[in-house]
Amino acid sequence: MTPRIDAGAVARMRAWRHYLHANPELAYREHDTADFVAARLAEFGIGVERGLAGTGVVGTLHGRRGPGRRIGLRAELDALPIREKTGLPHASTRDGIMHACGHDGHMAMLLGAAEHLARDPDFAGSVVFIFQPAEENEGGAVRMVQEGLFERHPVDAIYAVHNWPGLEHGAIAVKPGPMMARFDTFEFTVTGQGGHAAMPQNLRDPVAAASALVGALNTVISRNIDPFEQAVVSTTILSAGEVHNVVSDTVRVAGSVRSFEEEVQALIERRMAEIAAGIGAAHDVAIDLSYKRRFSVTENSPREAELAQEAARAVVGAAATKTAFRPSMGSEDFSEMLKVRPGAFAWIGAGGPAPNGGLHQAGYDFDDGLLGIGAAYFVAVVMQETGPAA
Repeated sequence: MTPRIDAGAVARMRAWRHYLHANPELAYREHDTADFVAARLAEFGIGVERGLAGTGVVGTLHGRRGPGRRIGLRAELDALPIREKTGLPHASTRDGIMHACGHDGHMAMLLGAAEHLARDPDFAGSVVFIFQPAEENEGGAVRMVQEGLFERHPVDAIYAVHNWPGLEHGAIAVKPGPMMARFDTFEFTVTGQGGHAAMPQNLRDPVAAASALVGALNTVISRNIDPFEQAVVSTTILSAGEVHNVVSDTVRVAGSVRSFEEEVQALIERRMAEIAAGIGAAHDVAIDLSYKRRFSVTENSPREAELAQEAARAVVGAAATKTAFRPSMGSEDFSEMLKVRPGAFAWIGAGGPAPNGGLHQAGYDFDDGLLGIGAAYFVAVVMQETGPAA
């Protein structure tokens, strides 16, 4: 069965998406966003639970054909601390906050699927619509799981999608195994003896040590990791001092690590600590490392990935269903849900290079042309999982 999302439904999704884009909220502060989502679900006649992970919203719809599989569908509520530069009529009204990753589109697609299924729940089993807070950095999926998401809503499988610039427009990519990498964070505190910039002989300069540290971190992958393995170390924060003529006592150096294998992850952590110790000794400064393992590999289970491929074929056809591709070095906290329930994460192609900017950029805007595709894909997954009963 090929789901049909009509023009009226697409128009409603577009309006929802534009409202959400204009009113973004940061992690665990998505109060207005959660109110909006909960109100739409209630309008569709879907039972709503609030409060998991603070601002989470969970809706449950039962099929008219009686008991069957319970299927979870997930979207994200939060935006990013970026000042929008699109100039669009629906641009963010909240300075310094924008939906620069497409979570507004993902919410609209899931609401569209919820509306469609609620209008004609011709399936056996139940669908659980999960609107998760704090996907960006804060690990809202972890918190939802810890607070009993799957005890309160014991789904048999769970699915999610993400728009994907660089993938053929409207294509859906999904396969068994890894889709996205592990995500770790590191933070070094370099402590020395600062002072007058004109008298470096009297200092133990943490800035010089931090500069050497950043350069050395770039060799962790190239000189320690097998070239056939995949890993990334990126320094994203380097901060020290406030004036031109004073060397600070401390420097902060922080960033992220991506990998797919636990052995590679452990080697990177060990080498970073060893390099820091050596540079600290060479520069006569103290370098402390805080290394945190944040999210696991986003890894699709075989049965659910194959089912997702069938759903994709029903919506976009075989040619636009991509089943052979390289996983991304990006990461997703949906991985933490996949650790405790089987499921599949898919990408929906936004084309590219995107003229309005890629993900996490101030010029980015979700492509409304994907709304109907995403909603139809969610519906197709549900119908593949639950079917109409024979």
